[in-house]
Amino acid sequence: MRYVSLDLETSGSDPLRHQVLELAAVVEDTRRTATTPLTELPSFRRALRHPELTGTAGALALNARLLEELADKTNADAPDICTPAEVLPQLRAFLLANGFKTDAKDRVSFTIAGKNIGVFDIPFLRQLPGWGTIIRAEPAVLDPAAFYLNWHKDSRLPSMLICQARSGVPEPHVAHEALADALEVVRLLRPFYERPFYKEVLADEQ
Repeated sequence: MRYVSLDLETSGSDPLRHQVLELAAVVEDTRRTATTPLTELPSFRRALRHPELTGTAGALALNARLLEELADKTNADAPDICTPAEVLPQLRAFLLANGFKTDAKDRVSFTIAGKNIGVFDIPFLRQLPGWGTIIRAEPAVLDPAAFYLNWHKDSRLPSMLICQARSGVPEPHVAHEALADALEVVRLLRPFYERPFYKEVLADEQ
């Protein structure tokens, strides 16, 4: 199957008050690109320039590098910086260029993957012009947390750091950079392409 790993950086946690500062997407095809180096996968990254920002101190501090990029006037015409109104049309064009098709309503529809994608990123995406009309995600989402859950010990879904540790990463680290984090989701999902867990369960029951 083909899916899009998507990650956002935002100015806070409330999609009705805070803004998307950065959006990145990576296209993965489990039948064709599963052995392709992560850095060679089709990728899309945009920083979003707003007239004004509303945010929390923690989120703004976490994205200090990104805010410096957006504040730099020499970046005014940078191809990877755009307005909120431009980002989804540009993402749509990227997906069409990478083989995605439109549905009966002329929307590009795709399976979306990401850590906490359903409860965090999608509510922010819904605030961007064009979401649901020119581009949309399928209802079911891929979150690596479900693949690294310890059903006997965990009281909640594991964090990205815990997922990394359980995948064998010696020094778990979250970049808090949209493209790097989108690529990390692909890396966490790849070990499960060749061994669907339901087959292991059914084999044990026989």
